[in-house]
Amino acid sequence: MPADGPRVIPAATLVIFRGAADGPPEVLMVQRAKEMRFAGGAAVFPGGRVDAADRELARRILPGEAEEIAAARIAAIRETLEETGLMVATTAPVSPAEAAGARAMLLEQGSLAPVLKHFGWHLEPQRLALYAHWCPPWEGAFDTRFFVIDLGTGAVDIEVDATENTRLFWTSAAEALAMADRGEISVIFPTRRNLERLARFASHEEALEDIARHPVRRIHPRIEIRDGAEWLTIPADLGYPVDGQPRATAQRG
Repeated sequence: MPADGPRVIPAATLVIFRGAADGPPEVLMVQRAKEMRFAGGAAVFPGGRVDAADRELARRILPGEAEEIAAARIAAIRETLEETGLMVATTAPVSPAEAAGARAMLLEQGSLAPVLKHFGWHLEPQRLALYAHWCPPWEGAFDTRFFVIDLGTGAVDIEVDATENTRLFWTSAAEALAMADRGEISVIFPTRRNLERLARFASHEEALEDIARHPVRRIHPRIEIRDGAEWLTIPADLGYPVDGQPRATAQRG
């Protein structure tokens, strides 16, 4: 944001792929508690705001990367553990029992660094591929970097945090859109656009190929007039198959 622009809140979110027995890959979604200020009641990907401890850890283990991106990687890893019980991007496998203990320690300590030290874990944050960057141009908006990572195949232990979120579920991107259309879940404008994009990929590898074709730029949704009606839109050259919808039907968080 320019110096005279709105003050926004750095944040990160993680799209977690899991191979399905048949059909397209699944992604992990969390349903936000209705009381939450942002996206209350909506289904979103795990994530949250970047905090000072994320920045400190990022400077230590990712000194060669721009701090905003490095800290967002750490925040995405931390928030995923906190919200879902999954520990991702470690150099060695993590057992369900270890992940549960790490989550409890994270909730107590409030930062990821002491958790890593206690369990002797080393992170590979570069395994999170930067996928997109969204930021509405208004005061107090979340300036969110989206990452993707692949878990491979098989079942994993997850458990909702039951504070910010009320439900966790795995689904294909296409099925998540169908659930939204049936009224079974609600999705905000950025989530719907990203689900539409993710629904085109038959694998995590295809997602990475698409990322390589579309360098990430910060997306500022804006209002346009189309056929006499207000539409909420995004640029048409960033890899998204749908670049807008009527403002009256768009949930904006």
